[in-house]
Amino acid sequence: MTGESQPADLSVTLVTFSPGDSLVEWWGHTSFVVEDRRLKHARLYNFGMFGPKEGDTVGFVKDFAKGRLIFWVADDSVLGTFGFYKQHLNRDVRLQELDLEPGEAMKIATALGTHVLPDNRYYRYHHYNDNCSTRPRDIIDAALGGQLKAATAGTSRMTLRQHTLRYSMVNPPMSLILDYLQADSLDQPISMQKDAYLPDELEQQLQVFQVKRAEGSARPLVKRQVDWFKSNRKPPPQLAPNWIPYELMVGLLLAGLAFALGHWGRTGKKGPRVLLGLFTALLGLVLGVLGSALGFLMSFTDHDVTFGNENIFQANPVSLALLPLGVMLMWGAKRAPKWNRAVWTVLAAGSLLGVLIKVLPSADQANGNILSILVPLNVGFAAMWWLDAKRSRVT
Repeated sequence: MTGESQPADLSVTLVTFSPGDSLVEWWGHTSFVVEDRRLKHARLYNFGMFGPKEGDTVGFVKDFAKGRLIFWVADDSVLGTFGFYKQHLNRDVRLQELDLEPGEAMKIATALGTHVLPDNRYYRYHHYNDNCSTRPRDIIDAALGGQLKAATAGTSRMTLRQHTLRYSMVNPPMSLILDYLQADSLDQPISMQKDAYLPDELEQQLQVFQVKRAEGSARPLVKRQVDWFKSNRKPPPQLAPNWIPYELMVGLLLAGLAFALGHWGRTGKKGPRVLLGLFTALLGLVLGVLGSALGFLMSFTDHDVTFGNENIFQANPVSLALLPLGVMLMWGAKRAPKWNRAVWTVLAAGSLLGVLIKVLPSADQANGNILSILVPLNVGFAAMWWLDAKRSRVT
């Protein structure tokens, strides 16, 4: 604000924007609006700003890859921002005016005015721990003397992975990639406070939250809730989808395709050999890139959600060797079957080891989605090549 505001003149509103189309928009967005009713002045405070600083695109990409992405808070026009979300993004704009004491409203306004200063506006972003929703949550909690944190100290109804799956299901392939990359830190019990990394969850918590006042009474924190704009989008589902049966079918079908091509090509026909080589090369490209990316994220970055990821047993840098081996198979290289059998055997052994370690208490990652596809695939391909070798010895 301008510094001329008096506590009794301030109104604080939390704004929730529904999820959008792109990956960064899937989770929704939160902002504050602080209005001085006497001065007829209002500003919107947004903790979700990011992008290259001073045109340093290379530095931005490096920070993103290393898990050191910097966000910042900015203040902007209220109606201009609302209009952008309505006209260009078709996303809900939902308002919750907070029933605050003058001193509490001033604390929030002062905190926002401090955060937006050039020396204070930047912060290290973390998708689950420090984002555009957790910062408003903590500012509200501080103004209320810790009451919000105390009220949301109970155990959440789901894990971070389940939240992630239900929001990312709008794009199943990308949802599967995110599920592959994120480790068992997403599967631990969390508090309801942690749920509020999602703007929709923070909105719902505030809607039912009762503030204890000095005289002993309790009253709702939200005194007025308005849909400034309602889009035609469906809200995220309340439960994460169970895709495991379908993913198991995909894994079995991929393995079955390998067997079919291997059986078809048992007489040395060129067509099935080329198709099997192409299939192998494509799998090597996809699984090898994913496995190499996970290995890099686990070993050389600050992306803590990838640390200790059991999925490295299912697709890892070894998978990348399938790309040239598939090409060798297409060309009819004599050593291609032998080397394909060796690599697929290593991958199958890794897959089975990833299943066997589930007996260990520490191997508690909820990676059924990944196992359902990649265990049948890796084991199936290895079995196909061993059967091919046995058939070759017989003939």
